[in-house]
Amino acid sequence: MAKRLEGKAAVVTGAGRGIGRGEALALAAEGAKVVVNDLGGAGDGTGTSKAPAEEVVQEIKKLGGEAIANYDSVATPEGGENIIKAAIDNFGRIDILVNNAGILRDRMIFNMSEEEWDLVMKVHLYGHFHCTKPACVCFRQQRSGRIINTSSTAGLGNMGQANYSAAKEGIVGFTRTVARDMGKYGVTCNAIRPNAGTRLTLTPELKAAWEKAKAQGLRPVTGSITLDEVEQMTPEMIAPLVVYLATDEAANINGYTFWVGGGRIGIYSEPEVRSSIIKDGIWTVSELIDIMPRTLARGLVNPASPQP
Repeated sequence: MAKRLEGKAAVVTGAGRGIGRGEALALAAEGAKVVVNDLGGAGDGTGTSKAPAEEVVQEIKKLGGEAIANYDSVATPEGGENIIKAAIDNFGRIDILVNNAGILRDRMIFNMSEEEWDLVMKVHLYGHFHCTKPACVCFRQQRSGRIINTSSTAGLGNMGQANYSAAKEGIVGFTRTVARDMGKYGVTCNAIRPNAGTRLTLTPELKAAWEKAKAQGLRPVTGSITLDEVEQMTPEMIAPLVVYLATDEAANINGYTFWVGGGRIGIYSEPEVRSSIIKDGIWTVSELIDIMPRTLARGLVNPASPQP
């Protein structure tokens, strides 16, 4: 390895397994000192264990790197502050923050409980904020820093994941604004929508939902990718892009969202109004009933049409 991150300190949340583990190992391989954060819970957020984070720390040390374990939850402000403080206390600085921690509490919207909604929001959307805010205090003072957030293609719409989808698309908006808040201080903030086979993406429930959507002719959020292809995309395949975004060479990439999986990396276009109808005054409902099918709504297809 070229040790492109020599002398830098990184925090990776949810780094005990899957994508986070791959990111932590890759950052360490490039010379970064790493805080391996993981609460050690199950995929639904229940339970705790120190083992996942400690095992990754030992992997890094065996490869000649430097790392420490942290077990705080990103779901609380105190947890986020403690995670960033761990880097400062042990490495004297923080240069890179990878917000990756996540859980699932999937349910169709008409069955979803308030608790299931809140917990997913707390871990994903609040978790990004809880770690990013204290990190940005340090980044602003040192006038440098890299933030890589973790969104998902589920944010584009996915059956049974209203909580997860809302949180993940909220992260995209969060990313754009943090990029603008922090860019003048030499800090970049970007997001990825990773596609890989992990314990969260290959659950029996998600496989069943995938097949059900396919049977109903619904568009998968991953585009033309099949379940078999996702199973071949390992978590370690996500890490190179994350490492690149953490380097000095990526200093001009700020506020963007990337698709990444296997050997494919793509950049998303930013939303914009693609067409308009304009008149003097205010449109009436009758006018819209007449004109919409011939203009803005022409060719639109219901992505989930009624089933018999």
